[in-house]
Amino acid sequence: MKNGFILLLFSFFCLAGKGQYSRYIIKFKNKGSNNYSLSNPSQFLTQRAIDRRIRYNISLDSSDLPVSSSYIDSVRLSGSVTILNISKWLNQVSIFTNDQQALARINSFSFVENTSPIAAKQIGNQVKFKVQESTGINNNSLANAGRQTSVNGYFNYGRSDWQVKMLQADFLHNHGFRGNGMQMAILDAGFYHYNTLPTFDSIRLNNQILGTWDFVANDANVTNDDNHGMKCLSVISANLPGVFVGSAPKTSFYLYRTEDANSEYPIEEHNLASGAERADSLGLDICSISLGYNTFDSSYFDYTYSNMTGNYTMSARAVNTAARKGLMMVVSAGNEGNGSWHYVTTPGDADSAFTVGAVDSLLNPSNFSSYGPNFNNLQKPNVAALGSRAIVADAVSGLPMTSSGTSFSCPNIAGISSCLWQAFPEAANSDIKNALQESASSFNNPNYRIGYGIPDCK
Repeated sequence: MKNGFILLLFSFFCLAGKGQYSRYIIKFKNKGSNNYSLSNPSQFLTQRAIDRRIRYNISLDSSDLPVSSSYIDSVRLSGSVTILNISKWLNQVSIFTNDQQALARINSFSFVENTSPIAAKQIGNQVKFKVQESTGINNNSLANAGRQTSVNGYFNYGRSDWQVKMLQADFLHNHGFRGNGMQMAILDAGFYHYNTLPTFDSIRLNNQILGTWDFVANDANVTNDDNHGMKCLSVISANLPGVFVGSAPKTSFYLYRTEDANSEYPIEEHNLASGAERADSLGLDICSISLGYNTFDSSYFDYTYSNMTGNYTMSARAVNTAARKGLMMVVSAGNEGNGSWHYVTTPGDADSAFTVGAVDSLLNPSNFSSYGPNFNNLQKPNVAALGSRAIVADAVSGLPMTSSGTSFSCPNIAGISSCLWQAFPEAANSDIKNALQESASSFNNPNYRIGYGIPDCK
């Protein structure tokens, strides 16, 4: 066993020594001596987060405690090392370094469980983010499939009419439940020009953007990167009457960039965990995550289907922990249905994720939508919504265009979850999840394409 560990350690430093990796995960054995105490949670949780735990009888535990500052300082001072992001739930930090002596020193610390490469040096600008998209504004009419339009419509949804009414979300809107008072984090690859596009003028004027953070660049600017997150945001928050209205336009948002669209490495899962932790610490209600991981730019990191157990990957464990803390974690199933992988990606495989597949306007499963179950035979996806030719904001004009992917069915479900939870604030995240599943079109006969089917908010 010891010889095997020495061989593994030797192989790791040989691999790292080639210079192809510059970002690493440092996993700690424990929380060590800590300046924080569970008896004083206001040191590391907002009052909104504390109130949520009280409301739903959620106990504090050691995972809530921040990572030991002395451990972080020791890593930072070990050589030429930059701390990137910290995960208290996973009890680890991501670092940037090309200093092999510093890595060896870090690995020798008694409180370090292991040190592992997590991403290569950034080279070029090749976009790896997986999203199936059709550009351009299309004026096709969406099918109605027999459901009646409310005669007391509060919103004129315009192009997004069927996208919303497929789920009977207009019923909630008409009764005053539009996401008011609810807070949601969107974890994505960037929110290009959300601060100037007319699609988002209402949430800007009403101060519904509560905060932003870029976990890739470690700054607050999320507007100059990829537009994928902006499109996801538009599915929920658009408010252009008669043109494009989202599924929960009165919700308030935190916008977190955790995905680096120029590459694909597991460090983005660590970023995701850090983003989910921040959402929890602020006391948010919902996270919408239109991200999925299975293969990476280096096959060294690739997952197999046997890894999709629901609690194996960093991102799946983070989603499960967030759900235990009371957040509703809405996650896209992935766009691998046509590929050799075929199955849901992570964190869509997570035990506690509310995983969303995609259908077309006639309620048929989208051919690209990833299949369930996860490897432990847990039902995935949970539900489905419009993902084929979904209505999203154009990155230049902000006007509605069509785009396809479970990336866009996911925020639609996150939006209706926000409205339903507003209507029943005494309910827990699991209650909202169960209610939407039990209302869905295939609840009595679920399958591995659309799960329990299309939720019916009414």
